[in-house]
Amino acid sequence: MSVQITTLSNGFRIVTEYMPALESAAVGIWIEAGARHETEAQNGIAHFLEHMAFKGTARRSALQIAEEIEDVGGYINAYTSREMTAYYARVLKADVALALDVLADIVLNQAFEPREIEIERGVILQEIGQTLDTPDDIIFDWLQEAAYPGQPIGRSILGPSAGVAGFKEADLRQFVGAHYGPGQMILSAAGAVDHDALVRLAEALFGHLAPKPAGEIPSARFHNGERREDRMLEQAHFALAIEAPDYCADDFYASQVFSGALGGGMSSRLFQRLREDRGLCYTVFAQSGAYADTGMITIYAGTGADEIGDLAHLTMDELKRAAEDLSEAEVARARAQMKAGLLMGLESPSARAERLAKLLSIWGRVPDLSEAISRIDAVTVAATRAHGRDLLTRSRMALALYGPIRRAPRLLQLSERLAA
Repeated sequence: MSVQITTLSNGFRIVTEYMPALESAAVGIWIEAGARHETEAQNGIAHFLEHMAFKGTARRSALQIAEEIEDVGGYINAYTSREMTAYYARVLKADVALALDVLADIVLNQAFEPREIEIERGVILQEIGQTLDTPDDIIFDWLQEAAYPGQPIGRSILGPSAGVAGFKEADLRQFVGAHYGPGQMILSAAGAVDHDALVRLAEALFGHLAPKPAGEIPSARFHNGERREDRMLEQAHFALAIEAPDYCADDFYASQVFSGALGGGMSSRLFQRLREDRGLCYTVFAQSGAYADTGMITIYAGTGADEIGDLAHLTMDELKRAAEDLSEAEVARARAQMKAGLLMGLESPSARAERLAKLLSIWGRVPDLSEAISRIDAVTVAATRAHGRDLLTRSRMALALYGPIRRAPRLLQLSERLAA
C-alpha cells in the first residue's frame, strides 16, 4: 500500500492510498468544520449544511445527485462530527472522476433553495425528536454537555430544535463562507485510485478557491459536571466520563488500552463483574475517545431502578481495582483487540480513506500503520496501571443519568468512593 500526499497552492490537500487488489474506490471531501466550530447561535448548522448538500446545486437537482452516483452502482453519504464534516462516495474505479465531480458540486455549489431548506428543516427536527426519544442516544449528548458546559465541544451536533427552526439561507452561506476554505479541506481516496489523476481533477475543481484563514476555536476545559433526568422508563441509563488524553498526547495509547481492558468486550472487567457475576445489566462498555485538545473515557450501562446504586458503586470499585492490578493477560488482550480492530477496519477502502483524512488533519502527515502498531505494542502493564492511577487521582469526571434513577448516587459520592 502506498500513501501519497499533495497540497495545492491554495492549501487544498489530496491524500490517497492505492490498494491494488480492488476494483472500487472510496473518495471523499473532509472539511475541518464541525459542531465545535459553531457559535452558540449556530449550534446545529454544520449538520444542517450536511443535509442540504444533497438537496440540489446550481448544476444538479437532488434527484440528479442521487441518480448520477446510483446509475453507476455507487453509494454517496455524509456525516458531521464535532471537529469535521465529511462528504464521501464509493464507486468502481472507472467512476472516480464522476464521484469527485459530484462531491465537489455538493460542497461548493449548494443551491439553498427556500423550499428545500424548509423540507430539510422538518427532517432534522424529526431527527432531533427521535434522538430525544432514544435514551441511550441522548444520554451521551447530556454527558458531553456535563463534561464541557457552555463550550462548543459540549453542545449537541444536531443542535436545539429552537435554533434549527430559525436558520435562514444567509446563516448557511455565512458558515460556508467562514469555514469551507481550501485550507480546511482534504480530498481523501483509497482503493483503485490514481493519485496524479486525482490531483489534476482536484486542481480543476478546487484550485480556483481563494485561501481563507482557519477560525480559532476555544480550548476545551473538562469539568466535574452532572445531569440527572428522573423519568418513568424501563431502564436507568448510566453514563460516566473521565477526562482522558487528546489524540496527540504521549499517553493516548495507554488510555485506549486501559479503557479496553476495563470494558472493551465480553472478557473485560466491567462485563464480567457487572453482567456475568452480578446480572446487573445487559449492556455495559467502556471506550476512550479523543479530540484535538482533550479526550474522555466513557463508561455506559443500562440497568433497573433497584440496581442502579449497586451498578454505579461497583463501576467505581472496578475502576479503582483496574488501576492497581490489571494483569499482563488483560493488557495483552486489550492490545490485541486494538490492533485487530484497526487492521480489520482497514480492509475497507472507505475506512482507509477516512483514516487518511483524519490523520492528515491531526498530524499534518499520515503515519505508517506500523507506527501505530508499534505504539500499541509498547504499552506495558506498568504504563497502563500508572495511567489508570493518574486518571483517578485527578478525578475529573462527569455523570449523566436518565430514567428511574432515584436510588443512583451523586457524582460527589462516586468521587469519594474512588478516593476512599
